Amino acid sequence: MMDGTDTARGVAGRVRVDVWSDIACPFCYLGTAALQEALGLFPHGESVDVLYHSYELTPDLAERFDGGANEFLAHEQGMPVAQAAAINAQLAARAATLGLDFQIDRMVIGSTRTAHRLAHFALEHGRQREMVERLFRAHYTEGAFIGDHQVLADLAEQVGLDRAAALKALEAGAYEDDVAADIRRARELGVRGVPFFVLDNKYAASGAQSAEALLQALTRVWDERAVSKP
Repeated sequence: MMDGTDTARGVAGRVRVDVWSDIACPFCYLGTAALQEALGLFPHGESVDVLYHSYELTPDLAERFDGGANEFLAHEQGMPVAQAAAINAQLAARAATLGLDFQIDRMVIGSTRTAHRLAHFALEHGRQREMVERLFRAHYTEGAFIGDHQVLADLAEQVGLDRAAALKALEAGAYEDDVAADIRRARELGVRGVPFFVLDNKYAASGAQSAEALLQALTRVWDERAVSKP
């Protein structure tokens, strides 16, 4: 349960879900897919606002890692590449149960800082959810290098954003303060891993929750709001 601090509840009559995540976190993609499924099952899904916040699992990661996803996991966890490949294969199989296509061998590993800045640009222009989902798919399925400004501008255009404006923002270093603020807030909340969900600034859940668990949490928040109304 949260402490009622400065993560806003959002618009009156609507439920807000704050999600800290990183594009480089496969469990965040799983969690995002589960959340979308839960919202589709929730009778009041159209009354839920989802806001994504930046988090960096590997803040000191180079702009582009010299190796693939298996090599990166092996490097980070100190394990043989074969063991890392087996873990990633299991993860891809789990993703498939949610309708996600993980192409591990195509993934380009690198810093996600710029992608986080683009998500904030999308938030300002009313397309954040679409942008975050597009970034995940580009990274995990298409093997796109999401640290490249031109690639990111193309992805922005694909979700209905102005490509030139997105590119200009990225090249100017815009939204860096917003990314830093998200990461700082995560530290204040004691976030140690992502995805990290906060529902209506009252309840928190960490990890790739199932759609059923998220649906139960949404229902609880909605029902408590109904009871608290005068």
